[in-house]
Amino acid sequence: MSRRVRLPGADELFRNTAKKQQSTGQSADPTSADGADESGKASGRVKHDEKMTVYLTAAELITVEKARIELRGELGKTVDRGRLVRAALALALEDLEKRGTDSDIASRLRES
Repeated sequence: MSRRVRLPGADELFRNTAKKQQSTGQSADPTSADGADESGKASGRVKHDEKMTVYLTAAELITVEKARIELRGELGKTVDRGRLVRAALALALEDLEKRGTDSDIASRLRES
């Protein structure tokens, strides 16, 4: 009996993560290129191809963390900061699309 350990090969370690195409030629991913599905909801827990960095003050970060922990306790689900921010962004953009310059986000941007 050999004492040599058999390690998995590269094919077993590195799988193809590209989405397979359906027979109609469309992506199997139900989300559109902007990361939101057709109804405008946040993308949730999926692989994201794009990244955006946002800088917050310490007070803003604490507020986000408190909201995340509160939602985690209320929903009983893991809610990470990225998911929380994507959901909030989806709501703000949906409101902007519906109400335009009367939206909450437009009002806040006008104030700053």
